Amino acid sequence: MRDPSLHSDDKCLAGDEIVAVKILIAPDKFKGSLNAREVAENIAKGLRDGTRDVEIEIVPMADGGEGTAEAICDARGGSWLQCKAHDPFGREIDARYGCIESGKIAVMEMSEAAGMRRISEDQRDPVRATTFGVGEMILDATKRAANEIIIGLGGSATNDGGFGMARALGFRFDYEHEHEHEKMCVTDLLKLKGIEKPKDLKLPKIIAAVDVKNPLLGKSGATRVFGPQKGASQNELKILERALSRLADVVAKEFGFDHRHEPGAGAAGGLGFGLMSFCGAKVRPGFDVVAEAVGLESKIKDADIVITGEGSLDRQTLEGKTPAGVARLARKLGKPVFAIVGRATKDREVREMFDGVYENARPGMSEQENMSHAAELLRENARELGKTLS
Repeated sequence: MRDPSLHSDDKCLAGDEIVAVKILIAPDKFKGSLNAREVAENIAKGLRDGTRDVEIEIVPMADGGEGTAEAICDARGGSWLQCKAHDPFGREIDARYGCIESGKIAVMEMSEAAGMRRISEDQRDPVRATTFGVGEMILDATKRAANEIIIGLGGSATNDGGFGMARALGFRFDYEHEHEHEKMCVTDLLKLKGIEKPKDLKLPKIIAAVDVKNPLLGKSGATRVFGPQKGASQNELKILERALSRLADVVAKEFGFDHRHEPGAGAAGGLGFGLMSFCGAKVRPGFDVVAEAVGLESKIKDADIVITGEGSLDRQTLEGKTPAGVARLARKLGKPVFAIVGRATKDREVREMFDGVYENARPGMSEQENMSHAAELLRENARELGKTLS
């Protein structure tokens, strides 16, 4: 770790005048405990308890997972819209998404319609769950004349390659022995023989913000990596993999392009693939999308110290998660950067990204206790960090 000490003669004194140290707090959520703003506010409170003469700016962050729309709308003064849509099992819901730039840019999350948060744990069923509601949200933003849509792809309950979304947009799927019917399962894709584009569909530019780099298929693909946590059995994993493979084959045959191997194609159960294939979307690292939208680099440039964090700091952090993105920007600009997290790996490469790592986890504390006491533990760690900085 680099030396975290600050030189008071450089940072705090201008003649006889004390100049406040500028601290930027830019964390992601602690999943299951606190959203990104709550994390940032608790860190700020602890810092103020532990040190004097600080000027604090809060920038809640996200990396394409849940909280992406909120982070962007919060920073850009956006507003929220509601539309009718359907959940992963076809039940009607009221879905919301944000808009910025006077409605020119819609900011949404696929999890709003097709996420785990829409179903209970005992309802998980990626064979039946589809992204139809995501297509309905995209259509609603299109009808409201948005000329760009940013969509975060985290927290999905689906593994349908985006075919449900495509059906909502008007794509017709033809099968070997029957015509398209109202209620579909992902396994019906095994019989897919053709796809017909809607004649009059005109979509705005779509940016898919992802926090993973997985391809659609294979051992690191959507089904095998994420299917089990969505409730798929070993037999269902094999069937789902074949179904997505068939979808990719037919898309390649009908449209003349093949996105199955592209990084992020496997995000949100293959919705990354579906957005590229059916909507011409561009898949981008979610952290980059959010960082640009909130002006993070200029905020870091104006700060003396940067603090970030999220629930878990581990090898996955290096793959484009918020703390790694914040740390890389801070190091590029020569700013000290600290992480306050729920729990942290001992991995040297991960920890050396930061000038200091503070963990909420305590010896003998269960994960559930850690999560339920996250707010007070954040304040406690921030007070400790504040004393160090003083």
